[in-house]
Amino acid sequence: MITRIKEYRTRQNLTQEDLAKIVGVRRETIVFLEQGKYNPSLKLAHDVARALHTRIDELFIFDDDPGPESPEIREILVD
Repeated sequence: MITRIKEYRTRQNLTQEDLAKIVGVRRETIVFLEQGKYNPSLKLAHDVARALHTRIDELFIFDDDPGPESPEIREILVD
């Protein structure tokens, strides 16, 4: 998982500690989220996105999600 949390956080001049206090978690949780080492609950993802004034899908990019840059093409063969 790749996250854009740090990008959005720094745009708003927030430290990791600031964001942690807003969301109600420890700073270490924000560190792990930014590094992609922690998959948050839906509630935590929602809270972080809300604190950063964006959407969850703008912050979290999952490895199995090809994204709009590389559309996945699937071919289905039917007899």
